[in-house]
Amino acid sequence: MKTLPPGQKKSDIFPRFGLPQYANRFPTEIENISFTIGGDVEEFEISETLNSLTRIDQISDFHCVTTWSKLNLNWSGYSFKEFYRKLIQPKASEDITFVILKAQDGYKTSMSLADLMQPNVLLADQLDNQPLNLEHGAPIRIVAPDHYGYKNLKHIKRIEFYSKKQVVKQGYLSFMDHPRARVAFEERA
Repeated sequence: MKTLPPGQKKSDIFPRFGLPQYANRFPTEIENISFTIGGDVEEFEISETLNSLTRIDQISDFHCVTTWSKLNLNWSGYSFKEFYRKLIQPKASEDITFVILKAQDGYKTSMSLADLMQPNVLLADQLDNQPLNLEHGAPIRIVAPDHYGYKNLKHIKRIEFYSKKQVVKQGYLSFMDHPRARVAFEERA
């Protein structure tokens, strides 16, 4: 039997879950993968270029900050590390350390580039051998299994890369955000 991280309980369901102000906001573009790159990198669009990357299938767990965990999810997509090295780094004029992720529904979060460069972080477009559905992040999302779900941004619209840490405010709930949100260390907020 798999050992759960501290403070987590196994869930048999994998619900759509998120902050109340985003619960009824749904993206408008879920059929085609297209998002913008910006920040300290000259702005450009990502779409078909993802097909130049190696597709990866990965079994990993999803841990919600509210203490439930859905185990053994079958994700498919592209390594964030390969995505960064092949498509972003050649266009970066500065050393990147910080990333802001923005969703079509208005949600945003941030992560260090070091955390996103871990080998198990994906830009996922499939779950259980099917294209992502609306509830789980269509058309593409971040899967960062070592981090609580609120860092696993759904419905990617824009990714900004910066050389220095930026202030990222999530409305009145900013106090809930932890800079790293690592599950193993219970960095809930």
